[in-house]
Amino acid sequence: MPVSPAHIKALLDQKREAFSTFNKAKFELLAAYHRAWAEFSALPLADQQQCLGGSTPVGALPLEEAPRGKKGVIPFFFAESAPAQERWSNREASAQWVQAVLSEITTFAVDGSQITPGKDLSIPLALIQIGWFENPHSKTRPYQKDVRVDLLTPKDLGPNPAQPLERRVNIRRFQMEAERLVEYIYACQEPERTLVFFDGALVVTFAEAFDPDSQKAYVQAMLALLRASEERRVPLVGYVDTSYAHDLTTMLHHGCGLEATEGIHDAQLLARLMEWGDRIPLFRCDRGGILDHYDEQRNQIAFTYLKTTRDGYPVRLEMPLWMWESGHMTRYLNCVRGEVIIGGGYPYGIETADQTAVLQGADKQIFFRVLQDWAEKEDINLRLSRKMVSKQRRR
Repeated sequence: MPVSPAHIKALLDQKREAFSTFNKAKFELLAAYHRAWAEFSALPLADQQQCLGGSTPVGALPLEEAPRGKKGVIPFFFAESAPAQERWSNREASAQWVQAVLSEITTFAVDGSQITPGKDLSIPLALIQIGWFENPHSKTRPYQKDVRVDLLTPKDLGPNPAQPLERRVNIRRFQMEAERLVEYIYACQEPERTLVFFDGALVVTFAEAFDPDSQKAYVQAMLALLRASEERRVPLVGYVDTSYAHDLTTMLHHGCGLEATEGIHDAQLLARLMEWGDRIPLFRCDRGGILDHYDEQRNQIAFTYLKTTRDGYPVRLEMPLWMWESGHMTRYLNCVRGEVIIGGGYPYGIETADQTAVLQGADKQIFFRVLQDWAEKEDINLRLSRKMVSKQRRR
């Protein structure tokens, strides 16, 4: 029988008090964190560091102060929009600013897609495709888009109870994306006029839930990328569109004595304080966990939050610490803002790399058709499911 709307409503009415209690408790805790953030941000940098003591990890360690009276926010139209110090009055004004910021600056991004093993094939196979987009933002140099493909065979996907098939495919895709970025960084001719995007966090905390071999694979791929960026001084930005990190709330717990919570994340704490283009001061990530395996890069990842839409939460940007030490952070962040404006709220480079890499349903049909023809020619016992065969006949 279909679910009864009347029964659901009756249960919601019955348990209304539980929802009200939860909302009230979370509202009060969020308000306490807002007050603590404002008070902590108003302190001089040395006092902030003193509040956190010498123990680690504390979530985040401040590297920069916010302007006085701004509640821990560095307003874009106040401090970082030079030469324009006023809000843009129209779209043309913002386009002119983007042109000034990104002209002759090359941005590069990589993304990936895959066809994972499934019930349609009698043997485990996976196809991975990564795509990249290089945009010189130049009237004389064209952009470049291309793809690279890899096939994972039964040997690659062999039995390993600790690593499900889909995870092995995801690891290989991650490695391919990182390898292409490293390759590009080492070939870069103008590091000072380049910005490389990584679509995701540079701190691979998600891997902590996996087995040791999987963790090592993710960490080693990321270490190669971080080391390449540092060695060649090519700016690298890890762009996290929807972040649930709680480094700042962990910092406030340690520094201000607040109740520890994972129910309030950093982006939620900051959202109502920020307008488009605003960011917070830079912090060094002091999370522990997977970072303990980052060798010499353990203390070399900085982060900030940047508001890229009128509504919604700010995005998290992670970057190597050397970028902050270079003294060019405003220029790097303005390049990110420019890419977001072109992309309508999301970096144009990452968006285009995704469109280049994505494998559609038609690509899956082509893959199966070529695979079937090849298997027949090579006399390899490969069976497709009846459903897949039926689809191929219809198409």
